[in-house]
Amino acid sequence: MQNEWAEIFIKDLDWTIVFQIIVRTFIMFLLVITFLRLSGKKGIRQLSLFEVAIIISLGSAAGDPMFSKEAAILPSLIVIVTVLVFYRVIIWLTSKSEKIESMLEGDPIYIIEEGEFILTNDKDAQYAKDEFFAEMRQQNIEHLGQIKTAILETNGTISFFYYPEEEVKYGLPVMPKLYVQKVQSIPNNDPYACSYCGRVIEETHSIKACTKCHKSEWVAAINTLRIT
Repeated sequence: MQNEWAEIFIKDLDWTIVFQIIVRTFIMFLLVITFLRLSGKKGIRQLSLFEVAIIISLGSAAGDPMFSKEAAILPSLIVIVTVLVFYRVIIWLTSKSEKIESMLEGDPIYIIEEGEFILTNDKDAQYAKDEFFAEMRQQNIEHLGQIKTAILETNGTISFFYYPEEEVKYGLPVMPKLYVQKVQSIPNNDPYACSYCGRVIEETHSIKACTKCHKSEWVAAINTLRIT
């Protein structure tokens, strides 16, 4: 058993290069911090796909010299400087051309309008509904009827624009205990929302399928006001 743990944690580590690993790690860490400072980033909240690609490239360049004595620091430094120059050039190009910016960063996507989900075949508009509902709950949103517009930004954040209190309408609830109470047909004349697109049907129980998305799962709609 002891040999197995040694195989996992130590294996064939040459203890004579431990100090070298520490020095290499310290140097590469300083280079990464320097890169981030020179790139103009003050911090990281949400990253665009382009920035994620830059970070992955940076990590690949910095990782090997930290622990491998076969990997010299100078080639990694060249890679890091190249990535920095490339990053700066791309940022300059995107500031000059909206087309290039759209190609690299993507475009904002409308998710909700007038309290209903926007339905599109665009692959960029695909998102996990559970994650989206979680984001809504974090913003104290209880149902779609509180939202006039929601936009998925290029950095992954969601911008919400709300109805004023006097205009809040019935909407699809995002609270887990309410959302899971789905029915296949509207049982009474109370307002019900389509669980797929959020369209609300009121004052009828004869409708079997949603008139917008043609799905047939319904959730009792609510019209509570948003607590700020």
